[in-house]
Parts: sequence; C-alpha cells; structure tokens
Amino acid sequence: MDFTSNKLLFFSMFWLVFHSPLVRCQLYYNFYDKTCPNLTQIVRENVWSAMTKETRIAASLLRLHFHDCFVIGCDASVLLDDTDTFKGEKNALPNKNSIRGFEVIDTIKAALEKACPSTVSCADTLTLAAREAVYLSKGPFWSVPLGRRDGTTASESEANNLPSPFEPLENITAKFISKGLEKKDVAILSGGHTFGFAQCFTFKPRLFDFDGSGKSDPELDASMLQNLQKLCPNQADSDTNLAPLDAVTTDTFDNMYYKNIVNKSGLLESDQALLGDNMTASLVNNYSKWPTLFFRDFAVSMEKMGRIGALTGQQGQIRTNCRALN
Repeated sequence: MDFTSNKLLFFSMFWLVFHSPLVRCQLYYNFYDKTCPNLTQIVRENVWSAMTKETRIAASLLRLHFHDCFVIGCDASVLLDDTDTFKGEKNALPNKNSIRGFEVIDTIKAALEKACPSTVSCADTLTLAAREAVYLSKGPFWSVPLGRRDGTTASESEANNLPSPFEPLENITAKFISKGLEKKDVAILSGGHTFGFAQCFTFKPRLFDFDGSGKSDPELDASMLQNLQKLCPNQADSDTNLAPLDAVTTDTFDNMYYKNIVNKSGLLESDQALLGDNMTASLVNNYSKWPTLFFRDFAVSMEKMGRIGALTGQQGQIRTNCRALN
C-alpha cells in the first residue's frame, strides 16, 4: 500500500471514529460519587414510589429515555416544554399523547436539586430512571456511565422520524445504524416491549386490514386475534384503548416478549417482523430460551444507546428545571 493509500485510510478511519454518534464521550461510572453521593438512592426511591402508584410507569420511563436518545442524542431534549419562542419534541406525532412520565422526572429532579443543587443533569436523571424502572421490574441491573449535560435545543422534525411500529424491519434497522447502533441492537432493545402497553391504533391494521388486504394478519395467533378484536373494535373511538405488549407477564421485565414472538403472539407488527430476518430471528429464539443471555445483552445495548450524542464537559448546561432552559 503506497503513502497516498495509507493517508486516505487514516483520514477515513478518523472521520468514522469522530463523526459516529457513539464517539466514546467523557462519561464516568463514578462521576457523582463526591458531588451527589446519594444519587442512585434518590432516583430509585422515587421511581419505586411512582411504580407503587402505577406499575405501567416503569415501561413509560424506559420509552421516554429511548425517545430522548434517538432525537439529537441523550440530552433530555424530550423533556423540554414548548414556549412562545421555543418548539420542543412533545407534540411530534410519535410523542403527542403517547410518551409519559414527565412528572416522575420532575419529582426526582426536585429531590436532587434539594440534595445537590445544580449538579445532576436532567439527561443523567432520565437515564438512571430508565435503568431503575427496568431493575425494579425484575429486569437486569447495569452500571450507568454518567456526566451527560443537558441540551439547549430540541427537534420536532427528528422526533417525527423516530422508529415506528408501522415501518418494515429494514427501515427501523437503518435508523438504528444511523445512531451508531447495529442490527442486533434492534432485536435486543425491542425486548423492552416485554412490559407496558400499546394503544390500539399502533397494531389495529393487523386485526382488520393487514397490508390493505381487508383481512387479519395470518401470522397472528387466532386466540390472541379474537381477544384483541374485542378490545380494539374496528372503529375510531377504540384507537386509544390500551393493550398489554406482553399479556402473560405484563408488568415484569423478563424474556416473555421473545416467547410470545415465537408463539406468533407478538403484539406489534414490528415485533413479529423480527422472525423475518435470519440474524434477528436467531436472537429471538435464543432469548426465548435463555433469559440470562437476554438480560446480559440488553444491559450492553442500553449502555450503548445511553451514549448516543451525549454532551459532556462544557457543552450544554445543567438544567435546574427539566422542562425549561436555564
């Protein structure tokens, strides 16, 4: 290889490394050990308190973290309210009347401001809350690298392009890859659908008009189809009715999601589509058999996702109110 080729290879690698959304930013597991030593306890107690009032909130907090990281990055932009001069992400189509848990983050943040003022970012607060939501739902525990700072902008247009349950697997995979993740992360992070609920409109086409056929999805279990058609009749006023993503262990974070897919009982079309690709189908089958394998891989993928576009150092700010810029 000549000098010119070596030079081109070097600059190609330089560009890939430093332009990746997953550039290893300056995040540290012990970031708040001295400045806010009770951080984990404060977050855990408040997430647990919220879950005792409504178990569904655990899945909502995980989803909120996902919707934050996939728009600009894990910078708490999703938490910002609209103002007369600022447009946030809450009213984007995938978010409006869908994402929730803001009050829980407000409560945690208020407790942190009392314990260690102007120290813990809203981005770190949300990331930790998502981890605690999974862990307290009997899911895996993983160490969260910290030191994120809060963004000073938001993007409704990017939020409108979040991965959707109506998209083919290829499109969803492309969106994951654009964030520095991999195809396997699609199958792994989709496992977050092992708890929580979905509104009927997100899967109703499977019940009555699959692919415009006027018939139901032939890949959907017959018994499940009947139950869902009762819960979500073919009329507009049922669109916001809620169905469990996992009807077997609805509030528990486990590997039942993958067992459901194998049994043709995945709720969303994008869930069941994981069996249509050799790589993701292999992961689905493995995770349906070995929950410890799923837990291990989920923890790894969550840490990867938590690094997307993270602001560190002097970037951004530490918001005192997660809903508004300082």
